[in-house]
Amino acid sequence: MSAYWTQIQEAAAFIRARTDFQPEIGLILGTGLGDLGHRIEPACVIPYGDVPHFMESTAESHAGQLILGTLGGRRVMAMQGRIHFYEGYTMRQVALPVRVMKALGCGALLMSNAVGGMNPHLAPGDITVMTDHINLMGDNPLIGDNDDRLGPRFPDMSAPYDRGFLECMEQVALKNGLALKRAVYVAVAGPNLETGAEYRFLRAIGADTVGMSSVPECLAAVHGGMRVVGLSVVTDACFPDALKPADVNEIIRVANETQPRLEKLVTGFLAAARF
Repeated sequence: MSAYWTQIQEAAAFIRARTDFQPEIGLILGTGLGDLGHRIEPACVIPYGDVPHFMESTAESHAGQLILGTLGGRRVMAMQGRIHFYEGYTMRQVALPVRVMKALGCGALLMSNAVGGMNPHLAPGDITVMTDHINLMGDNPLIGDNDDRLGPRFPDMSAPYDRGFLECMEQVALKNGLALKRAVYVAVAGPNLETGAEYRFLRAIGADTVGMSSVPECLAAVHGGMRVVGLSVVTDACFPDALKPADVNEIIRVANETQPRLEKLVTGFLAAARF
């Protein structure tokens, strides 16, 4: 684990050498929010490939760069695109950017992702806020020797998504006339979409939405004492008795159409939340 600590510190030191900007919240701009990076008043922009020990994003529509700057009156460190477990990286590699955010001073994390909607009350284009999650990825970034400098051996997960942040996000949605629904999110390894039987199973165990990310980052953030909030864009309906073949282009199109609403939620939250 000491080697992992060293990697985190080396990545953080590289970023500090580029800028003296001190972020207070980390953003993971997943599918549907990547263009929000253009609204950040940048102090520094760094491609993932330049940062020691960072992995490069290979996912479609993920730019793969860090942006440190100001958004909504807050000092942010944004990942414009995320790293996925299904890209072949280890869980610790996926979680490393969040660890670096913490090392640079971020006390909170805001994530976005694209999900399939399994709850019949959800439709493509809906935005949900995560209330809880189920980890079915088959791995966990906390497995292995624990380094107490990063967090406790057995972090509590009774409230992985900060309840104060959740209420703030809902107030921002109400103020802006935006529909925002609550959802329990289940993460699977991917990269294949699920079968009808799998959707039926995931719904039966209590999940409203399904995706292939976010849980590793949440686990690392909570382990490190960060407060977390997560937004999801429902890009396709996943009803086992009426399944249609998945269309990646359609998923990206739906996600992109939600961008103005997501931006209002995120910028409004940043302005209103107490960190």
